[in-house]
Amino acid sequence: MSGYAKRHFDPAARGPLAGTRVLDLSRLVAGNMLSLQLADAGADVIKIEPPAGDPLRDWKDDGHSLYWKTYSRNKRSVVLNLRHEPAMAALWALIETADVFIENFRPGTLERMGLSPEALHARNPNLIIVRISGFGQTGPYAQFPGFGTIVEGMSGFAYRTGFPDREPVLPPLALADMIAGVYGSSATVTALLARDRGHAKGQVIDLSLLEPMFSVLGPEAAIYQTTGKIKERVGSASNTAAPRNVYRCRDGKYVALSGSTPQVARRIFEIIGRADMNNDPRFATNSERVRNRELVDEAVGGWFARHDHDEALQIMRDAGATVGPIYNIADAASDPHFVEREIIVDVEDAEFGSLPMHNIVPRLSETPGVWRRPAPTLGEHTAEVLAEAGLDGNAIETILQGEAG
Repeated sequence: MSGYAKRHFDPAARGPLAGTRVLDLSRLVAGNMLSLQLADAGADVIKIEPPAGDPLRDWKDDGHSLYWKTYSRNKRSVVLNLRHEPAMAALWALIETADVFIENFRPGTLERMGLSPEALHARNPNLIIVRISGFGQTGPYAQFPGFGTIVEGMSGFAYRTGFPDREPVLPPLALADMIAGVYGSSATVTALLARDRGHAKGQVIDLSLLEPMFSVLGPEAAIYQTTGKIKERVGSASNTAAPRNVYRCRDGKYVALSGSTPQVARRIFEIIGRADMNNDPRFATNSERVRNRELVDEAVGGWFARHDHDEALQIMRDAGATVGPIYNIADAASDPHFVEREIIVDVEDAEFGSLPMHNIVPRLSETPGVWRRPAPTLGEHTAEVLAEAGLDGNAIETILQGEAG
């Protein structure tokens, strides 16, 4: 991959959250996704890692920690062995300087460590505490292990994903964690704004993986109560709009098409030479088209089967239909829109020289995100950060020696 816009790190760069200090004690994906949003906006995110490091470092491809490099950019790493009293004392010193504290221990663990929200707020009343767990801090399932896979199943998401004659399908990536991370960053900034406007001091954000994941299902609870119906798997089709599906072209490539508005649906039928369907009661409204989805897909799919991929895309786009290709990462990486919009950027990297990764999102016109530092090596900033917190050289050396304990 080459030809991407270059990004170079500038430790002096200041984003809109400059001056905000975040202590991230979380592990794996949700917390790292949350703190990444804050770090990209300029917050000073300090990863507090155990001597073995965040397990995300061990998610490797061909031996390379590419998840870590991507989701821990713009952060600093401090190793603290919290089983040792000097390290706990150092953590408390950092807590007193922090604006945000992120953790994803099983509910109750923080309390057993002497770090309950009450204790944290006694030392720092303005602290925003983000508690990430699978099912929330309360409720019958609070103590259950809460990996995203379990939540993707229990939320109802997997039940809706896949084909009707096959098993439910889990997403092939950490979707629940990613969604929770984005929700969590929004909640954190909201809490910071409320604090700065005097509406509250510190507060606790109870962020489960389950609730954000459930929220993406939209009005399914209302649909079930109102109609008594449970929405079933329909493959790449939709329970709410037709035509909408993945269609195979003559050359074996696939496209995604959506006719979610009446105007676009009518246009699609005209393009495929079936304007008669616009006057057929079976297809005259969206509800009828969904009810007769198989007939709609037969007509639309038949048209795509008679055209090669690029030709079909051009015809549909020229006529104003909403259609797009099904990309793999190689396709996306070479697409001119991805290149011109700088959706992927080449970021300097000590191991590879440069490494492509997703750009900072969203795009703010006046206060854009910043590239300040690459993902840290384990404990890279321990001495630096502890010195900033006021610890003397002897205390720092004691803590560094305890990292291996």
